Amino acid sequence: MAPASERLELVKLCSSRNWSKAIRVLDSLLSRSCSIQDLCNRAFCYSQLELHKHVIKDCDRALELDPALLQAYILKGNAFSALGRKEDALHVWEEGYTKNVYESTDINQLLKLEELVESVKQNSAIANENDSNEFSNAVTRKPENEVMSTECESDAIDCSDAVTCKSDPEVISGDSALNSSNTTILSTDIESRSLSKAIDSSDIIQPRDATEKCGRSDETIKVSKKIFVAGNTINLDIRLSRGIAQVNEGNYVDAISIFDQVLSEKPKYAEALIGRGTAYAFKRELEAAIDDFTMAIKCNSSAGEAWKRRGQARAALGEFEEAIEDLGKALEFEPNSSDILHERGIVSFKFKDYHAAVEDLSSCVKCDRDNKSAYTYLGLALFHIGEYCQAEEAHRKSIKLDRSFLEAWTHLAQFYQDLAKPEEALQCIEQILLVDGRFAKAYYLRGLLYHMMGQHRAAVKDLTSGLNIDSSNIESLYLRASCYHAIGEYREAVKDYDSVLDLENDSMDKFVLQCLAFYQKEIALYTASKASSEFSWFDIDGDVDPLFKEYWCKKLHPKYVCERVFRQPTLRDSLKKGRLKKQEFPFTKQKTNLLQAADRIGQKIQYHCPGFLPNKRQYRMAGLAAIEIAQKVGKAWRLLRSASKSGKKARRRERPTIQSYNRGGVCCSTSSLSETSASYSSSEDKFSSNRTFSWKDIYAIAVKWRQISEPCDPVVWIDKLSEEADSGVGYQIPILLGQAKVVRYFPMNLRTLNVVKSIVRKLKYVHVDDKVFNISEAETLKKIAHVESCSELYGIIGKNFWVTTKCDSTAFEGKQLEGTRISIRRMGKLGFDFAIQTPSSSSRWEDYNREMEAAWEDLCTACCDELYGSSDPSLLENVNDAILRMTYYWFNFMPLARGSAVVGLTVMLGLFLATNMDVTASIPPGVQVDWEALLSPNSQLFINTIKTWLYPSLRYNVAWKDYPDVTSTFSTIGSVVAALSNYFLS
Repeated sequence: MAPASERLELVKLCSSRNWSKAIRVLDSLLSRSCSIQDLCNRAFCYSQLELHKHVIKDCDRALELDPALLQAYILKGNAFSALGRKEDALHVWEEGYTKNVYESTDINQLLKLEELVESVKQNSAIANENDSNEFSNAVTRKPENEVMSTECESDAIDCSDAVTCKSDPEVISGDSALNSSNTTILSTDIESRSLSKAIDSSDIIQPRDATEKCGRSDETIKVSKKIFVAGNTINLDIRLSRGIAQVNEGNYVDAISIFDQVLSEKPKYAEALIGRGTAYAFKRELEAAIDDFTMAIKCNSSAGEAWKRRGQARAALGEFEEAIEDLGKALEFEPNSSDILHERGIVSFKFKDYHAAVEDLSSCVKCDRDNKSAYTYLGLALFHIGEYCQAEEAHRKSIKLDRSFLEAWTHLAQFYQDLAKPEEALQCIEQILLVDGRFAKAYYLRGLLYHMMGQHRAAVKDLTSGLNIDSSNIESLYLRASCYHAIGEYREAVKDYDSVLDLENDSMDKFVLQCLAFYQKEIALYTASKASSEFSWFDIDGDVDPLFKEYWCKKLHPKYVCERVFRQPTLRDSLKKGRLKKQEFPFTKQKTNLLQAADRIGQKIQYHCPGFLPNKRQYRMAGLAAIEIAQKVGKAWRLLRSASKSGKKARRRERPTIQSYNRGGVCCSTSSLSETSASYSSSEDKFSSNRTFSWKDIYAIAVKWRQISEPCDPVVWIDKLSEEADSGVGYQIPILLGQAKVVRYFPMNLRTLNVVKSIVRKLKYVHVDDKVFNISEAETLKKIAHVESCSELYGIIGKNFWVTTKCDSTAFEGKQLEGTRISIRRMGKLGFDFAIQTPSSSSRWEDYNREMEAAWEDLCTACCDELYGSSDPSLLENVNDAILRMTYYWFNFMPLARGSAVVGLTVMLGLFLATNMDVTASIPPGVQVDWEALLSPNSQLFINTIKTWLYPSLRYNVAWKDYPDVTSTFSTIGSVVAALSNYFLS
């Protein structure tokens, strides 16, 4: 239709009061050219339908183009007045009058504006004595022949961000289950916003028929009859208003019925389709809602509201990419809409497009500086891209707007937890509970924090408080079960694990936790069955079926395992056989001294880097393991020196293979004997005899302590998994996940990238899908030398790829060991996964086994010569270097499914202690010892890096020789668990 024809049609439609169709004509005109007058005309038409928020939006757009537009000020003020916002109306009219009083040439409009201002002021003087309706009647002048209506635009109906602000357990997870480097988000429903509120009805669900609230006069009824006679369109508009009113009041079924009647007469009535779609969305019938919004778009592609609402509905269904497209289309019609920017920003955040989220949410808060939700989601997005100072500022701005805004406090608490600032996190949680003492997620968050800090009993207390409020919270149940498990309260642990398994599975997050609950319950039953046995009999690697362990590590569905693996005995069976007894823990002077020493020594494993929380349970574990290693290695070295002085060689014995306490039955291999892992009746056997013991015997001590200190972690030797684990990758550490910078490891990004560049330029190839991909062109290699990001490097190579570092062998001259695999993978449009992974193969295992054997032999030789026992660290440099050499190859080996870093540090401390050298310095801020090894091509480079801060801190100390024997002091599994779980000494 030509513009002139459209203008003529517009006049006719307005003359016949067909405001809805007039708006569609104006939509079409505005889609081609943004005319100030057309914006005002559409605002006027909206005012006739009582769609006052649309009036305000169009007037704002018009005033952006012409700040002196009197008509826009009048219409906008009238809309505020009709909404009952008297102060806002007066402010708008006064602003318009002030800006135009000396310059306007439209005297008629200026006088009308002056009259409105004066009317408001006069009515304000008697506002305390008169009904607020008098104010509305005084300033909102309507023709007498119009049907008057009131409006229901309650903020409680506004759910513009309800679609995306629902509770999201991926938050914590782990990030919780968010307790991992892949940190997940904790979002809360603090404003009674639920998933059912899937559509923002704040500016579509507007008019309410006056007959529903204030009745009609006889004259009004007569006028209404005239309108019905005049034409069917007005009748449809009134029914449309009634349907919208029913949505506002929560009567969704009645609303849908009204919209059905309207659409039966006019199937392509876009406004009715939008209204019905909104009602469906509130009923959580999101597919039906999307169908209605799609039809509305087909009927009127310029209906920005339909695009917006379809985007919201798609976001509620998890169709984030499509939702972002729809909301982007809606922004074309309302370029500066803070609501749509807010909505799209949150959807982009959930889609993990954090850069887009930051852009939209930043624009949103520029338009709407009081949008507390936008600020806190901006903080979340900034955190993920590594802008921590800005993220904290955004969260703080949200709280400044509303000190009772629980969502902002919760996000800020998680922010501090992820950065390893426990005191600040606890302060935030205390603020949450001051606002709402029954906010269950606050108790979960504090329980999670206590758990991560090794305070399991405190965690149980908080988790129980949270479960008293919300008994079906699966994250709290699973975490409490884990805490009970760790402190040896197996009855309660099994009960909670069973509760997790009994919950209805309605999400992938629940499915993963239920799989883990199955495996953890079996491990709890295994530990309970051995509680009264010697700690030396605790042997998950030897007793538990390899298939079970592999499925546990990979969090796979246990059905296949259940069919092929024997199950653990029940608690009742363990009680009957006397295996499970209450462990008394008297704090004798002997135990007290030992535990105090362990706590001091164990603190030296702490990394002072973002993301690494202090964990007193792990300190004690590491300290006790280090002391036990020192005691047993020291005894072995004394035997070796004694044999050396007498001219005898330590006789090497074959390791016996005997049946384990738990073999041939519960959750074990179908084979009753193990050729590679044997248990001894006493752990002293292998260390007190004159036979040579291996490097693995030393590390196995620390592994066992690490396994029992935090039983939720699948700490197992990779070579003891099933044969299926013989290929592929084992240990994995992410640096970048899409656009998310992993807090703990992203500081290693540039160093790791430089290693990749160096390898590619040296080898002139990379691996793509396990095939060699050659890169031989000089120009390409030159470009690679100058890249500074994963995206640039990927852009040159053009494929997902990986390279492997090399470690120079010390034992075999000229040989290079396969080090760490570094991979870059494109994640669609959302960035790259940048990670290091430990290859797992039998040949690699053999290479490192020989290297570790050689390093251990060299250390034993160095410790048994005439310099042993010297108090001068400078004379023991060969011994110190030998310890760091073993540590270097261990970190590159990474032979555990989890926990290799802490085990490596623990053994290092134990070996220094065995040489009478006490490590007195903490690891320097920013240093991660395992990464120093992983990124060093040879052991000497690693030694030179670590010795600069480690060797000056070494102090001659033989006090450890007077410590009580760890093995006899904590002889049973139950006593070990009790020692790790009681902190009255700290």
